[in-house]
Amino acid sequence: MNAICQRGLFLTFEGVDGVGKTTQAQRLRDYLSVRGLTVVITHEPGGTPLGEAVRRLLLEPSAPHIGKRAEALLYSADRAEHVADVIRPALERGECVISDRYTDSSVGYQVGGRELSSLDIERLSEWATDGLQPNRTYLLDMDPAAARRRFVVSRETDRLELEPEPFQNRARRAFLDLAKRHRDRIVVIDASRRVDEVWSAIRTDVNALLATRKMGS
Repeated sequence: MNAICQRGLFLTFEGVDGVGKTTQAQRLRDYLSVRGLTVVITHEPGGTPLGEAVRRLLLEPSAPHIGKRAEALLYSADRAEHVADVIRPALERGECVISDRYTDSSVGYQVGGRELSSLDIERLSEWATDGLQPNRTYLLDMDPAAARRRFVVSRETDRLELEPEPFQNRARRAFLDLAKRHRDRIVVIDASRRVDEVWSAIRTDVNALLATRKMGS
């Protein structure tokens, strides 16, 4: 299977931490479910037993130091398992998959944040996913410093969230540069607006996408 899946519907959310991806992904799941679609909601890193183990290695502040190349390989291992065990089977069944992060996060954080080679990371993601790309990606964009202020106070901050402001700003720029190169797939949404306003923009685009694919009602 190459590029965009033609049976199911694959939707992803991207952006720096704190922009509201999880909230909007859950709203989208509920919205599509009410319209009769079978929806699988998942996330990266994680989404599988192996992925959750990799997630702990990658994100827990108490985990050992990981070099940036090893980090990129771990994210790709997680993604390969995620695609093989969760995403592709659901799409082949004609279901809708919503993922909180996917390949674009590797461009944002490994290419932008860690300053690794764009060509290397994109080739690695292509190989790990066997070329599977989302039908639509919602890039929730806002200033990383403002996004960081949204973090839930009671939640432990993970290793990526602890990265300094220059890292977060590079990640944001990498996300936006990627969106410019993939205007047909990536929709940039101003996440600094109210939650309901962000959701309205997503819903409008999803309805148009469903109409072209004649899914739901």
